[in-house]
Amino acid sequence: MLSWNSMIGFLQPPTSNLQPPTSNYSVHKMNATLNSEAQDPDMSTAHAITKASKARFLSHFPWTISPFIIGAPMRVMSGPHLALAVSKAGGLGFIGPGAKPEDTSKDLATVRDLLRSSPPQTLPLAFPSKDTLPVGVGFQLWNGDLKAAVSAVQEHKPCAAWLFAPRRGQEELDEWTSHIREAHPEIQVWIQIGTVQESIEVANSAHRPDTLIIQGAEAGGHGRATDGLGIMTLFPEIADQVRESGVSLFAAGGIADGRGVAAALSLGATGVVMGTRFLAATETRISKGYQQEIIRAKDGAQCTTRTMLYNHLRGTMGWPEQYSPRGIINQSFHDHQAGVEFEELKKRHDEALKSGDKGWGPEGRLATYAGAAVGLIHDVQDAGDIVKSVQKEAKEIIAEIANDTI
Repeated sequence: MLSWNSMIGFLQPPTSNLQPPTSNYSVHKMNATLNSEAQDPDMSTAHAITKASKARFLSHFPWTISPFIIGAPMRVMSGPHLALAVSKAGGLGFIGPGAKPEDTSKDLATVRDLLRSSPPQTLPLAFPSKDTLPVGVGFQLWNGDLKAAVSAVQEHKPCAAWLFAPRRGQEELDEWTSHIREAHPEIQVWIQIGTVQESIEVANSAHRPDTLIIQGAEAGGHGRATDGLGIMTLFPEIADQVRESGVSLFAAGGIADGRGVAAALSLGATGVVMGTRFLAATETRISKGYQQEIIRAKDGAQCTTRTMLYNHLRGTMGWPEQYSPRGIINQSFHDHQAGVEFEELKKRHDEALKSGDKGWGPEGRLATYAGAAVGLIHDVQDAGDIVKSVQKEAKEIIAEIANDTI
């Protein structure tokens, strides 16, 4: 675990003109922090590893601003406009898997079109060359099309590829990783996991990724069905296991504001991933009814649950048994709990599909995949404003705690 004073150093620009402490008390606090790190080899090692990880991240994504915010590759909803908006604001946006394999290539082509049509002054100076796109792309492996994925990566050259949900475990992750790297040698490979065992297998692989996304049980969408764990416990245990692997670690699940970012950084995360928070972004490909339900929902522990019901109502079958999605509870789930037969549930669900935005909400019946942090989201904002406000809040929290720490 990192000291708060050490974390402030990570958040400062390289050429900071910080003034020296002005009181003996400040000097005492700083010396106490430095002495504690010098006397604790584990803390010093963790500090050095995290610092090196942040430096590597910046070298690959030089337009990003610390604390690093990643836009998750939510299926269909994380489209080119959202991904690029996150990156333009100093984060790293990912495009999610499309409804069809060929949609990925179309979305990446749209990013390139958006870049061409953007006034130069609206783009970060450190954006990559014309060959590489400043967005990543996500692939869902169990039902993915490797050939189509490789073709999209080779043609459009996104800066990163996020791999998730293999049916054949590490073997399948290795297969995708090797083919994607062959198609685009400069690409950074990210792999999402949710258990300690997965992290050990990934770290020991000959095709280990550049970045590991550690997803806590609070996350929305598909995560571990029965063996997940909250991010506050899961992250540090995995970090201890894979510390020497050289893989950067990002925290995901339950993070929707600066408080969550500050907590994740204190655990040693290089940065954080947010998904549910970006469901309430103006650039997200999402129905208005769905988005308004994200704003309305409160008490994430009570209003969300993990269930395969909504997958089946939508006709989505075949997910590996170790995964299950988290979403907001509505009338479909209540009827299911009351013993209504699936055929009747399906009939009511399909009728709700015809009602437009009314299909969502407490009395609605449509799937509303979202994480347990949904109760922290109160309004719809531009993605860039979300990135900047979350970063600002996190920095203020870290500075305040550091000033209060002896």
